[in-house]
Amino acid sequence: MENSTALAGEHGGDALVSPRAISPVKLAHVVLRTRSNLKAMRDWYALVLNARQVAGGDFAVALTYDDEHHRIAIQQDPSLAERPPRSAGLEHVAFTYANLDDLLATYERLKQAGVTPFAPVRHNPTTSLYYHDPDNNRVELQVDNFADMDACNEEIAKYSGINPIGVEFDPDDYLARRRAGESMESLLRRTSDPEPPKEELLAKVFAS
Repeated sequence: MENSTALAGEHGGDALVSPRAISPVKLAHVVLRTRSNLKAMRDWYALVLNARQVAGGDFAVALTYDDEHHRIAIQQDPSLAERPPRSAGLEHVAFTYANLDDLLATYERLKQAGVTPFAPVRHNPTTSLYYHDPDNNRVELQVDNFADMDACNEEIAKYSGINPIGVEFDPDDYLARRRAGESMESLLRRTSDPEPPKEELLAKVFAS
């Protein structure tokens, strides 16, 4: 009797693979749907992510910013229903930058193009900029505050019961301080004990 747990290719043919819990190796791409904003959505993601279009036509486009065949795809369908405000579903999509300087440089480039974040937030694990795309989807551009995940998880556990959201920060202030010589590590470091989240920040984060 053949071993039913043999991996495919070990004995040739269609050998069965035993059930195993295997995590994906990466998050590959995000696909969005729009009623009539295909061009505006394409241009926005190309600008924000410094991405290039790799495929597309009148009803769908695909973009990438690295060696993946596509990271963002957008499909247009005029028959789609509008999404009600504050409806259930995906909250936001996040993209991580290599360091704070790259995030701040992106902030400045986008600001010069008229694209500004609706909520700059220093979370426990990340420093983040939240944007709305042309269809009002939320996109987070972030940098990790910790190189060590154990230290990150320790901070999350320590402060999440007090303030799981974080505090608002001024990206222009961070830019000025970096240009004055302050280190990235200093800007990313927590400088005070947490307080409950401010009402103004909660309104921005949960408004739509």
